[in-house]
Amino acid sequence: MAGFLVGQWWLVIVVILTLVPLARLIARLGLFAALISLDRRWIFLIMLWSVLVPIYYIGVTGYTFPEVPSALAQATYDEIEALDAGDRLLLSFDFDPASEGELGPMATAFVRHAAERRLRMYFIALWPVGLQMIDETIARVIARDFPQLVYGEDYVNLGFKSGGEAVIKVIVTNLRELYTTDSRGTAISDIPMMEGIENIQQMDLVLNVSAGYPGTKEWVQYAVTPYPERIRLVAGATGVQAPLLYPYIPRQLPGLLGAIKGAAEYEKLVTDAYGGTDPDPAYLEGLRRMGPQLVAHLLIIALIVVANALFFLDREASR
Repeated sequence: MAGFLVGQWWLVIVVILTLVPLARLIARLGLFAALISLDRRWIFLIMLWSVLVPIYYIGVTGYTFPEVPSALAQATYDEIEALDAGDRLLLSFDFDPASEGELGPMATAFVRHAAERRLRMYFIALWPVGLQMIDETIARVIARDFPQLVYGEDYVNLGFKSGGEAVIKVIVTNLRELYTTDSRGTAISDIPMMEGIENIQQMDLVLNVSAGYPGTKEWVQYAVTPYPERIRLVAGATGVQAPLLYPYIPRQLPGLLGAIKGAAEYEKLVTDAYGGTDPDPAYLEGLRRMGPQLVAHLLIIALIVVANALFFLDREASR
């Protein structure tokens, strides 16, 4: 941190200069009087710096803030880690660009982890734009860093099918009824890794990245619940959706990542295991995005505490 402050001395000067008028106000009125009548634009300015400085710090140094994986992130990681090379992993990408900020990093980490484990990956999407999310993740991870993986033998993109939960109801018993070709138009019968695959009960693990409906809830209701001994599910979900899935933990949903925090925790686990001493920044997006969130959240907590303290002190002074 000291090296960063010295190297980026101009940023330190800019931050200090923008806060000089506030310091003068406090010196003139006193701390209590200045804070009790503080213009909200000062709070906006401080919030700006609390977000901008960590973003800049992470971008310049490449360092990320420390992250401690939660039990749910560890459980999700363990489910994939327990699979053997060649095991079948079904990945359903049920999200779109609107939620990519939360779910993109965890989708990347999931595919990277599966590629490291040499699992056979079967991609599908229940959202129309999910196909685009699959293609982007394959290009970002498999095509770039795992060129030795062969399409049709190590991974396949079966594409999007409309129908929501009806798709799940069908493929749990008869995958080929809906999927006759992959996303490229190649017949299922011509894809080596599809040989002998009749339904998703033959998958060793189902992994869902979900932004809403249809998503993880429907996978639990229409896949895991009817076939609890045959289908095992882990998921990553948006921060809004994740609390609605907690009742399914741990029996129907042994592992769950929630929002960018869950993505960062999972990245930490995968990076520690497979990242080496100099991890690729492309696999640290969740950790990078958590930095400004952490500082901003700490600032919000501090402002709440200070505001409540000022309220009670002002009330006592009025009496």
